[in-house]
Amino acid sequence: MKLQQLRYIWEVNRHNLNVSATAQSLYTSQPGISKQIRLLEDELGVEIFARSGKHLTRVTPAGAAIIELAGQVLRTTENIKQVAQEHSDERRGNLAIATTHTQARYALPPVIRDFTRKYPEVALHMQQGTPKQIAQMVSEGQADFAICTESLELFNDLVLLPCYRWNRCVLVPQDHPLAQGELTLERLAEHPLVTYVFGFTGRSQLDDAFRAEGLTPNVVLTAADADVIKTYVRLGLGVGIVAHMAVDPEADSDLVALEAGHLFESSTTKIGIRRGTFMRGYMYDFVQGFAEHLERDLVDAALAAGPRHEQALFEGIELPVR
Repeated sequence: MKLQQLRYIWEVNRHNLNVSATAQSLYTSQPGISKQIRLLEDELGVEIFARSGKHLTRVTPAGAAIIELAGQVLRTTENIKQVAQEHSDERRGNLAIATTHTQARYALPPVIRDFTRKYPEVALHMQQGTPKQIAQMVSEGQADFAICTESLELFNDLVLLPCYRWNRCVLVPQDHPLAQGELTLERLAEHPLVTYVFGFTGRSQLDDAFRAEGLTPNVVLTAADADVIKTYVRLGLGVGIVAHMAVDPEADSDLVALEAGHLFESSTTKIGIRRGTFMRGYMYDFVQGFAEHLERDLVDAALAAGPRHEQALFEGIELPVR
């Protein structure tokens, strides 16, 4: 059994049994991957993948268990490399962050600026996606940290570190009727709305608030990007509801930003880290740079706690509001 063979079956599974795509991602040949998988199956005496002709059709029950264990071996191997690099050169390495547009555009820039000044030899890689995609990237080892608000709870192998609370504001043109008078859910429900796609940036709290009042919001357009939402508010398509942090007083001075914290429950942005990850020194610094209360001892305690028990460590901690 070779480490390379375990990597091949793990990657083939991750690429939905597409051996050609796997070969491209690993910069190797399709026949070479197929041959190594066959050799591994012969050695183990079981089929990992069922086949129809030359095509892989599904993962067998034995294969599913083997692939899961292969993933653990590959992650442990990566941790060994990280331990060695931490002791040989603690200020050099890589850090991959998976996050949403809102976090990348509005919350992370000052953190990344300070981090790169302190660690100029650490290569930062930022990947964007839906919250579910982001969480899956970290769960599968494609990224070190997932930073978002939604969907992290769906992955039991992630440790969740609460970072800060935030709420929403309503954006309207300066001559809009909502710019005058008290802002209520009832008044909002009378107008077409432009807001986040479901599953993005606390959208579920928004829907819950209308539902609790027996109201049905008229959402005419959804987007994953707050800047896109603002563009369509300016075009008169509807009233925008965005994260408060996504409003720039100067760039958005043509719009009126109405506080909406009294209408919606606040949301919490979290960092998700795969359980069992070896944390290098600069990784602790990045986490605390993003959320000051997440000191090294607290992060270590959360990583060592059992699944979902880590949340008890944060009871009584007052999260900052952005």
